[in-house]
Amino acid sequence: MTTKQRIDEYFAGKEDQLVQAVSRLVRIDSTLGEARPGMPFGPGPAAALEEALTLAGELGLHGKNLEGYVGVVDLNEKETALHILGHLDVVDAGEGWTVTQAFQPKVVDGLLYGRGTDDDKGPMVAALLAMKAVKDLGIPLKKNARLIFGTDEETGFRDIHWYYDKHPYAPYTISPDADFPIINIEKGHYQPTFGADWPEEDALPRVVSITGGPRLNMVPPKAQALVAGLPLETIQAAYDGLGLEAAITFSLTQREDGVHILCNGQGAHGSTPEEGHNAQTALVALLAALPLADCPSSRAVRALARLFPHGDFTGQALGIAQSDELSGHLSLAFTLLNLNATGFQARFDSRTPLCGTDESIRLVTELAMAQAGFTITGRIDPPHHVPADAPFIQVLAKCYELYTGQKSQCLAIGGGTYVHDIPGGVAYGASMPGFVSNLHGPDERVNIRDLLTAAKIFTQVILELCAE
Repeated sequence: MTTKQRIDEYFAGKEDQLVQAVSRLVRIDSTLGEARPGMPFGPGPAAALEEALTLAGELGLHGKNLEGYVGVVDLNEKETALHILGHLDVVDAGEGWTVTQAFQPKVVDGLLYGRGTDDDKGPMVAALLAMKAVKDLGIPLKKNARLIFGTDEETGFRDIHWYYDKHPYAPYTISPDADFPIINIEKGHYQPTFGADWPEEDALPRVVSITGGPRLNMVPPKAQALVAGLPLETIQAAYDGLGLEAAITFSLTQREDGVHILCNGQGAHGSTPEEGHNAQTALVALLAALPLADCPSSRAVRALARLFPHGDFTGQALGIAQSDELSGHLSLAFTLLNLNATGFQARFDSRTPLCGTDESIRLVTELAMAQAGFTITGRIDPPHHVPADAPFIQVLAKCYELYTGQKSQCLAIGGGTYVHDIPGGVAYGASMPGFVSNLHGPDERVNIRDLLTAAKIFTQVILELCAE
């Protein structure tokens, strides 16, 4: 019997075990919370970490909690050849769930729904079951594989930075926090902070306040503003003249202090802004179209509308649009904005291709901001690239092709995973090509059969790199 046959036989009928294990983690709201002793990222991530380590123990695997930052599970005490990095923290529930609630996992038509099923609790359970499979199959190992449960991937990577400050890199590293086949390029990040200050205003009509998106790496699904000194009918007429897409809607409410404007759009991951409908840029477009007084807030709003026009996903207006054959085009999402009586502060989330340089991105942006009268700070985090002909990549390609029957290929993404700063590391699974998981959005889900296939692939990878 071949190794593949043994692995296929081992995982036969294990769908229910997989679903139950993932569901135990999904029921825990592991969004970032206030730090406590032994819980650097709050009680939610800490609870998910403890549950994951409990699962490991029930599977007969040895796990350890490293000061609440990460949990590790080892196959043996030999020299470590492979790190498998993933995370247990999640983004917030958000709105718009239809199949179930975010932290109430539910199976429908072969899909498991719930926050974290795809990003990244489901894939981490698949990796954990792969570790269990290697142990149960009894194939002799010459090296160790270490599974690392992170708890701060969504809010800064402080967990993994802490870990690698104290532990060495492994020769090989994968992160099952993306898609198959192989993500060998992760674009760079340019996410500067910019803004302006002015004396408190009293001119009318003016924009009194703007509150934009909730997260830097999320296309804002909602944004709101207060406008003083204009009748509701004037604002409605301006909105009617914009001709925005049907997915963008506005709600106008007359209040004593002015007209409150609520814009609803559709969220998406900041690395794929074209998949959402940005409520913040739509709101700015409306405000810039109003007959406002000539004052600092009005000039700021109109400058923002010029620099970040609604529907510009590539930085064309800012002057930084560019692309290359390997990594594709630069993406840009204007995601954070807060304006009040004395100024504003904002950020955008840009994912930069391999061809991007400090001169073609940062300096161009800084000049455009200066011309608008804004200050700006921030640097470019460079892209991550592992050559497609690296021997490690060839091993991963072989394992993927063996269990899917599909030709492997290397891909570039705008998202950043734990391997972004790890030499030779790549993102590898667990979603299969073409599957829409809705990660970071409502009705996040994972295909149960695909996730079980991922567990088989991870098992094969461990044996290829660690077996005698």
